[in-house]
Amino acid sequence: MAQAVITSSKSLIAGLSPERPVLIAGPTASGKSALALEIAAQQGGVIVNADASQVYRCWRVISARPSAAEVALAPHALYGHIDAEQSYSTGHWLREIIPLLKGDTRPIVVGGTGLYFSALTRGLADIPATPHHVRTEADALPLPHLLADLDAATKGTIDTANRARVQRAWEVLRATGRGLADWQATTKPPALPLDQAQAIVFDVSKDWLNARIEKRFDLMIAEGALEEVSKVLPTYDPSRPAHRAIGVPELIDHLAGRTTLEEARDRAVIATRQFAKRQRTWFRSKMGDWQKLSSAKAR
Repeated sequence: MAQAVITSSKSLIAGLSPERPVLIAGPTASGKSALALEIAAQQGGVIVNADASQVYRCWRVISARPSAAEVALAPHALYGHIDAEQSYSTGHWLREIIPLLKGDTRPIVVGGTGLYFSALTRGLADIPATPHHVRTEADALPLPHLLADLDAATKGTIDTANRARVQRAWEVLRATGRGLADWQATTKPPALPLDQAQAIVFDVSKDWLNARIEKRFDLMIAEGALEEVSKVLPTYDPSRPAHRAIGVPELIDHLAGRTTLEEARDRAVIATRQFAKRQRTWFRSKMGDWQKLSSAKAR
């Protein structure tokens, strides 16, 4: 059942139970982390990352990971703890968050990776690990080729514009002989059923969000995003999920002399806006029963 939109974080927090886990989802740059900190300050809790880019140790600025000052305000978990060379999937994240759900401190799970929340509240299929040779083969194939090989049922359940999602589905089919949708139909019970959590999703307007995205990327540049990416340049590998983080390929092109900084900045802003559009579409289609949070300015 669709939820009414709340326009005040103060009103929202007043209605939260300090005992039950909180889930906060939303598109990039919508203010999720600030809300999580506000909840933690008033009610306590450990802030748990649910953003696929923020798990990587090499990205603090470019992934908008919480700053040292913000981390000092409340306990944080699953941020910046994975090397870029490591394999990390939704399954890895789910296994890491389960102990936190059983801890003494109420978790406040916040991020923009919808699959993490889906796995947490709906369950995740127990799919075998992808063999290295299958991943290597997938890395070399163009997106249209990967899409053409997928079964119809799986195509209807994934974001076909998201290469990482398409490649994952292709790898599952190639390695197991079963489509991803078929595996998902046999999922185990969820670690945190939605009715046992307080689920919040940001519902904001496109124009408001696009303006914030542009300002935030400029702030990233000012705070050292280019220097952060330059440290990765000697080992940059576009096939690694960590190195596909938005803003990274664009700044790599600038550092390699292929574009100006202004061109890289404009391309990164466009890519972020496109990503946010896909996130908003996904959240609105998959999270209709979550409590929606907006603001008067955002509408």
